Amino acid sequence: MSNSLTCTDLYFAWPDGDVLFDGLSFVAGPVRSGLVGRNGAGKSTLLRLIAGRLKPQRGTIRVAGELGYLPQDLTLDTTLRVDEALGIDRIRQAITAIESGDASEENFAIVGDEWDVDERAEALLGKLGLGSNGVGAIGLDRNVGELSGGETILLGLAAELLRRPDVLLLDEPTNNLDLRARRHLYDAVDQFRGALLIVSHDRELLDRVDQIGDLRKGDITWYGGNLTAYEEAVAIEQEAAERMMRAAEADVRKQKRDLVEARMKMDQRRARGQRAFEQGGIPKIIAGGLKRSAQVSAGKHIGMQTERLESAQEALADAEAKVHDDDTIRVDLPKTAVPPGRIVLRLEDDVLRTGAHVDLEIRGPERIALTGPNGAGKTTLLQSVVAGELPVVPFRYLPQRLDLLQDDLSIVDNLALLAPSTENQERRSRLARFLFRGRSADQLVSTLSGGERFRATLAALLLAEPPPQLLMLDEPTNNLDLASVAQLRDALASYNGALIVASHDVPFLRDIGITRWLELTPETLTDIEPL
Repeated sequence: MSNSLTCTDLYFAWPDGDVLFDGLSFVAGPVRSGLVGRNGAGKSTLLRLIAGRLKPQRGTIRVAGELGYLPQDLTLDTTLRVDEALGIDRIRQAITAIESGDASEENFAIVGDEWDVDERAEALLGKLGLGSNGVGAIGLDRNVGELSGGETILLGLAAELLRRPDVLLLDEPTNNLDLRARRHLYDAVDQFRGALLIVSHDRELLDRVDQIGDLRKGDITWYGGNLTAYEEAVAIEQEAAERMMRAAEADVRKQKRDLVEARMKMDQRRARGQRAFEQGGIPKIIAGGLKRSAQVSAGKHIGMQTERLESAQEALADAEAKVHDDDTIRVDLPKTAVPPGRIVLRLEDDVLRTGAHVDLEIRGPERIALTGPNGAGKTTLLQSVVAGELPVVPFRYLPQRLDLLQDDLSIVDNLALLAPSTENQERRSRLARFLFRGRSADQLVSTLSGGERFRATLAALLLAEPPPQLLMLDEPTNNLDLASVAQLRDALASYNGALIVASHDVPFLRDIGITRWLELTPETLTDIEPL
């Protein structure tokens, strides 16, 4: 199949022996495919295997056509020019040399059929919002070090698209992109005509694909349609799986009762026979024969009941395996409530390092979305609020870099530092509501996955003393899988304090009940209509 990738019997284990894939096989054809799964399921690792950045210990990976790959941790040499990052600098140099009279065979070989490379590059950069004309324009001779993080990602995508790939892998491509840049990337995805495999938690992006692959326990289950269709299908599957599990649980209970009754009946028959023999009513030889016959019959009956119980237990195990263990966070924090009308934060003609003038007053349990282009100063604004300790209520701040917890301490010990007056058992009880139950609360922070670290940090912030009545979150959904985003959404739904969320994730902002939308530009902060 042209424009496709095929993985066959893939086996990959980390150096510590942790097996990630064992026998994974799938085919992704010339359609737009989204790949979802929990943090740590192996989505990014799978893309790295396909791209050749990692080697499987067994199995084959075949790509039909040219392969393009945009990793989520893309870094470009800041000393490069844009045309060097795009991989077209030698072609441009050869064209310039030919036009200057150096018609060598080598220069013609370098150019090949790429005489219009400048026009193609400019047109592609224009489609991605980076063209030489317009807002945010970058020229082919500009230095990569002058670009923002979002512009770097779009430039990396442009470099891949210029190679005209037949198969394109995108790993969390919208991370760090503002709304304008995301829209350009969405358009590029819509227009791509090869096999496209996207790892993402971006709902708007995943609602543009043709199929969704659910990576779970080292295997992929494919669902036709976009993310919304996938979630509807999974909800139906899970409802059926839970019904099957309840029926299997009832059958196991029945088979256990039947086995107990069979043993009780056997014991009763044995006791009656023994009494009859002792009373002399049955000759010894006949009693012995009856006893052996009863034992054989009883043994067969108990054996049959035991087999039924084992079969029922196997059916229950199969049913349980089909039920996803996607628990949700449960939070009840009444002390975080803020009375309506109470001033929570006030900024009067505050001037950020970016030069923007900010006037802002927050009252009561307002939920504020802080939006704006990359580089406008959203993080700077939140950090200035924290540094100046401007809120008049207890507050907490969740930065993009989850570095609030001490790596060499356990989750529960970190919480002890933030809530020292709380009893250990109470701390553990509260952590259980954030899905850190039992021994999992004793994990060292350094061993946590990205999603677990986020959940632990959120728990520490919300459970700290005094309880925060203002919570400020900076790009909280970056690098979170869909299940973790849902957990965060549920946690915030039960939070009663004031909320400021800096984010480009519009569906998430809508889901958490934003009551006021603000846009920060390099000049000012203004109220806007809901997005």
